[in-house]
Amino acid sequence: MKKGVWLAIGAYTIWGVFPIYWRWLETIPTVQLVAHRIVWSFVLLAIVLTVLRQWRAFRLEAAHWRIIRIYFVAGLLLSVNWGVYVWAVNAGNIVESSLGYFINPLVSVLLGVFILHERLRRGQWVAVGLATAGVLYLTVLYGAPPWIALILALSFGLYGLVKKMAPLGALHGLSLETGLLVVPMLLYLIFAEANGQGAFLHSEGVSTLLIVGTGIVTVVPLLMFASAVRLIPLSLVGILQYIAPTLQFLIGVLIFGEAFTRTQFVGFGLVWAAVILFTTENIWTRRQASLKLIEVKVSTQHEETS
Repeated sequence: MKKGVWLAIGAYTIWGVFPIYWRWLETIPTVQLVAHRIVWSFVLLAIVLTVLRQWRAFRLEAAHWRIIRIYFVAGLLLSVNWGVYVWAVNAGNIVESSLGYFINPLVSVLLGVFILHERLRRGQWVAVGLATAGVLYLTVLYGAPPWIALILALSFGLYGLVKKMAPLGALHGLSLETGLLVVPMLLYLIFAEANGQGAFLHSEGVSTLLIVGTGIVTVVPLLMFASAVRLIPLSLVGILQYIAPTLQFLIGVLIFGEAFTRTQFVGFGLVWAAVILFTTENIWTRRQASLKLIEVKVSTQHEETS
């Protein structure tokens, strides 16, 4: 359980600072960036599979149409999420993107409860209610549906659900997801290059290195996330996801100077209060369970010695 929690925290922290990375590549078209993410991610995963001598095991696990269909859906959901997010960040919508990832945990929590039949304690329901109130307040504040936020929330929430039910491990699963999309993405990049629109090796040296680096910054947190969702309840994953949008929000406001009004503060404050409540309740419940376990052990030992 603890390992899963730390893996999730690590993944969300990396995702939280992503706006800075993508802003360094803002001159490159979004579709090309997504294509490069998929291609370079698969290249890195292929190297890992080779080093670990996992290719044979990977082929045996992946050679089933049911598994291919599951991971093809996961790959599509992930590519949609990536594309919308990269475009939003480079279009100056980091704060609204962070709203999407504030909504996303609610989607994960609800999917966990209503589809996977996970249970929440009373305090956790209160936290979810607070977060929902904050998100609804922010949604009404926009005066229109925040499409960027909604697409990001739904695409990644559904991706998390698919990964929760998917049979492969983190490495093999992500390799299959990217592998199923790598050929069409390569064809697109070749087409862009042939038409004089390719960015790779045509930008300054730093940009070229950052393009290649999209594989590393993509694979590492995704492997951590894929491992985490298999180790801890999806409802807990949903709450921990607030780490990423909080960091994104702070970067958008403090580093890139995006607007944040007092009215918006009310909605975000409700969400942050929900995170604090959920975390506090979770820690208290675990301590009570540990104390109860200690009491049972002491009582058992006392009975044995008497």
